[in-house]
Amino acid sequence: MSLGSRLRPVLGLLPPGSGLLVAVSGGQDSLCLLKLLVDLVPERGWRLHGGHLDHRWRPGSERDARRVAALCNVWGVPFHLGIARTPPAGEAAARAWRYCWLEQIARGLALERVVTGHTLSDRAETVLFNLLRGSGAAGLGSLDWDRSLGGGVRLVRPLLGISRAETGAFCLAHDLPVCIDESNANVTFRRNRIRLELMPYLREHFNPLVEQTLARTGEILHAESELLESLLDGHWHSLVQDGRLHRNTLAALPLALQRRAVRRWLSVELGKQPSFEHIAAVLGCLSAPNRTRTSPLAHGLLVEVQGEWLGLVGG
Repeated sequence: MSLGSRLRPVLGLLPPGSGLLVAVSGGQDSLCLLKLLVDLVPERGWRLHGGHLDHRWRPGSERDARRVAALCNVWGVPFHLGIARTPPAGEAAARAWRYCWLEQIARGLALERVVTGHTLSDRAETVLFNLLRGSGAAGLGSLDWDRSLGGGVRLVRPLLGISRAETGAFCLAHDLPVCIDESNANVTFRRNRIRLELMPYLREHFNPLVEQTLARTGEILHAESELLESLLDGHWHSLVQDGRLHRNTLAALPLALQRRAVRRWLSVELGKQPSFEHIAAVLGCLSAPNRTRTSPLAHGLLVEVQGEWLGLVGG
């Protein structure tokens, strides 16, 4: 079965006639994605635009931008280039900058969706990466097909059912000019080490289909996480008032919802994701005496028992 046919079950995420900003790094996954979408334009009537971001992390990045621009020109796809003023400090900062830029360009062009070339392989590696970091179900299932990017723009990943090996074979068969990013071979980056060393080891010694298995796990956990979030929504108005958590209402919930409630509450109030230890410390206050306090969580803030409520106070 061709990759174009494999793509059809998820085309509902990209309605006919919609405007799509395709993130094109120049690597095999993004070139495969762009070629598949270009071939479907006559049938689907999409307004395609290509977006490329130069992080200025390495020599040759300007060359990659020129190659992507030239390919977009050949295929009749308007091209947009973002150049970092200063190289991002790390992958997290780079990711934040990329999505912010893509959202802004999409909104400015009245495009409804940003489309990226994340694959089944990326999803499998993300599950493993987050598992090793100690993430819960939400983190393990975080790489999903479709989510809001903000500003009315959706982020869509239509290649999540297609492996990196398949996108590579597609690019070779269509003689696509793939850009090689030498930093992808640097195993000092943990994701590269997972990709280049850990995944091959697991494939050889434990499960030859480890990518598919881990990606399926991510899919299952995402669906279960969404269910728990929807259940929590039904309790939220009685749980939180004026930035405080109601102890008895929280205590009456199953442990899984207790943890999610505290995680959501602290994320909003602290402006950052809490650790498992922070969540456990807050839950320890459910039966504690009045004025009991946790150790500082972030920004010098800690949680205090205030009668029937849990509130954040300065240390």
